[in-house]
Amino acid sequence: MRSQNTFSILFWADNSSSKNPNALLYARITVNQKRVNISLKRHIPYDLWNAKTKKVKGNSIQARQVNQYLDEVYTKLFQIYKDLTYKGELVTAQFVKSIFTGETALSKTLMDLVSYHKSQFKNTLSPGTIVNYGITENYLKRFLESSRKTNDIYLKQLNFEFLCDFVAYLKNYWPEGHPRQISNNTVMKHVQRLRKMVTLAYHMEWIEKDPFVKWKSVFEKREREFLSNLEITKLENHEFVIDRLARVRDLFIFSCFTGISYIDIMSLTEDNLVKGIDGSLWIFTERKKSKTKVKIPLLDKAEALIKKYQGHPMTSVSGTLFPQITNEKLNFYLKEVALACGIKKHLTFHMARHTFATTVTLSNGVPIETVSKLLGHTKIATTQIYARVLEEKVSQDMNDLRQQLESKTKNKQGKSNVG
Repeated sequence: MRSQNTFSILFWADNSSSKNPNALLYARITVNQKRVNISLKRHIPYDLWNAKTKKVKGNSIQARQVNQYLDEVYTKLFQIYKDLTYKGELVTAQFVKSIFTGETALSKTLMDLVSYHKSQFKNTLSPGTIVNYGITENYLKRFLESSRKTNDIYLKQLNFEFLCDFVAYLKNYWPEGHPRQISNNTVMKHVQRLRKMVTLAYHMEWIEKDPFVKWKSVFEKREREFLSNLEITKLENHEFVIDRLARVRDLFIFSCFTGISYIDIMSLTEDNLVKGIDGSLWIFTERKKSKTKVKIPLLDKAEALIKKYQGHPMTSVSGTLFPQITNEKLNFYLKEVALACGIKKHLTFHMARHTFATTVTLSNGVPIETVSKLLGHTKIATTQIYARVLEEKVSQDMNDLRQQLESKTKNKQGKSNVG
């Protein structure tokens, strides 16, 4: 390996265009006989260039300014070379040029990072997550334009103040067509996405310091709503006059008894129906969100709904187990369903997943480890979000405990009397 580099800097004027009397100045860097040219973006009359001294002729103001600039360029390039040598880094002409022109990793911008993250994870993130990152990107652009009066910033400009200002901007932003401002938890979600991108930049050494070191996201604790057994029964027994509402109700009930999310239900076909190890019908599928394999034994009510739509005109066209409907329309129609059934809760399709985890499984004694597998979670901690223990289950468990304690007391008294 070469222990010492040869290094030289040469200035020259290019007058390749015969029609233009002016010449463009260049700096030529040569390291170990490998060279690159750097445009200095300065023009001078070619007849004023001294090819021997590599300076501008004369003592005019323009000549003095250009010559002073050339001295500054020379000093900067030589200093870059000396710094790299001192650090023991591999010195190349191209590397010296990239540092001089600001094309190194430390010159990356926030939008460079957003684009890189998008290209790297487009095939690994779920479609919904990609959409969410796109929304965060749009808010970042709006914030930069509104607060910083620019469309981009260097990553090295990211600091704690930037994060605080971004959060304040989001909390005061009122999306067009929305009934209220962005909630605190939604703001924290946007910050989380930004944090994941910035952490990526930090690990790739695009930034020297992580601006999130002292940052702590604060989520407001919210109770996740679910339906009780009585409310599920109301849904099941209601006779809808409008077919589309009946279909929406059926999709919701199917999710209540399987825990399958909207996006995954929409893609279910006959191929997902499999005879399980117990001989009953199971659904084998893969969650689009996490790519996790899920195997779910079908309860009678879920199986009955599948049979209901076999041969249905809408499923015959789509080739799926259930009629196709967009998530937006589904949640919109659920409001009508709730109103018709006398359910006062804000019904969303995701509530069916909460209901499966809470009312259908956990409250009936299904272990949380099993529920976690059925939901397709990779961590038990994620499932614990859904683990809402109903009052009747608490009452039942305490009654069981009471009976066990009474039984033990009677046994002890019986043994004592025998003795």
